[in-house]
Amino acid sequence: MAYTDDAVLAKLSALNETQESIVTVAQWVMFHRRHADRTGQLWLQRLKDSGSNKRLNLIYLANEVAQQSKARRKDDFLIAFSPVIAEATATAYKGAANEVQQKLRRVVEVWRQRQIFEIPIQEAIEARIDELDKSRSSGKRVGGGSIFSANPNSVPNELVPLIAPQQDLSKLVLSTKTSVNAANQDYDKLTDPSSVSPSAPVHAARLNGLLKTLANAEGAVAESIKARKILIEGLEKILDTNRAALAAEEAQVAELSSRRNEIDNKKRDVEENIMRGFASNSNPGTPVGAAEGSPGTQHSPVTPAPEPDRPEVEALTPPGYPQPPVAEPVSEFELNTSNGNGNDYAQYKPPPALPGSDLLSSLSTSYGRTSSAASGGSIKKRKLNSGDDFPDLGEDGLDADVAEILRRDSGGGS
Repeated sequence: MAYTDDAVLAKLSALNETQESIVTVAQWVMFHRRHADRTGQLWLQRLKDSGSNKRLNLIYLANEVAQQSKARRKDDFLIAFSPVIAEATATAYKGAANEVQQKLRRVVEVWRQRQIFEIPIQEAIEARIDELDKSRSSGKRVGGGSIFSANPNSVPNELVPLIAPQQDLSKLVLSTKTSVNAANQDYDKLTDPSSVSPSAPVHAARLNGLLKTLANAEGAVAESIKARKILIEGLEKILDTNRAALAAEEAQVAELSSRRNEIDNKKRDVEENIMRGFASNSNPGTPVGAAEGSPGTQHSPVTPAPEPDRPEVEALTPPGYPQPPVAEPVSEFELNTSNGNGNDYAQYKPPPALPGSDLLSSLSTSYGRTSSAASGGSIKKRKLNSGDDFPDLGEDGLDADVAEILRRDSGGGS
């Protein structure tokens, strides 16, 4: 594409924020470097007519062209941009969003660090930006991180005293670097053995200039050292303050840890007492160790409480022999006769029944038994010999006297 004003404006209009677009347009512009002055004018015109984001892209383009020209030692565009770069940067910076302004500040810092433009041009750029910051209603500069401006509200109060020393040191470092590089270059030129020696007056003038350059560089380095010492003193104060605070915090941590362990032990003792109380209330005869789930050998056993008395229960009569129907009552006879041994028969009254007597009827001391089959419902009276354990009942199992009485009873008393 041939170089025309319309072609340049078309390239600038098609520019976007991608690196590929910026590099492509920069290469086309640098290819037509013999038109550098006209390109600079068209670039400033397009920047003034564009929006905020588009202006940032045009600044990126100027940065790419300027750095490439500096690296290739082609000063065409550096000379073309120098008269307009301060105005263009201020135009892009004014009214832009904070994010865009921070990006523009970063570009300006790169120009200073890499010495893209001469120092007066660089200072003019920074002065225009500082004026815009001061003209704001808040009267405060926005954004930290810049080498020539900072926002005190963006840093903690403890670091506010360090802002001014750090800014002074940053500026002195850049100026010192420039002075030292210039002094070193002049010194290398004058002391190069391969260089042609000029005439004595010229040589003396150059040596005099080198002395001034070296003195300026030495003074710049001395100022940088002074500013750095001031910054170090401020940093040491902050360091001492933080060390004291660190020691106090470590003591607090140790104290809180000790209190926490103390309260934890108390809580554990209270819980164990509560568990012992539950165990003793729920099961008095159970050892404490068993209630807590631990082996019984670890705790002394508790003496069990005495068992309560057995309740009185009614004796249950076991099933006995089948009982015959109850016979009608008969009159009792008084026996006045005596046997040969002089023992009188008395009316026999059976003793009261004891529990379980029917089950042990074979061993009962009572010999009175009703027998409906033998006597027809009559009651037999037996004579017991006090001297015999078992009386002689005869062949039929009855005593003769008893048999006689029974016979009489059955005969109606005859």
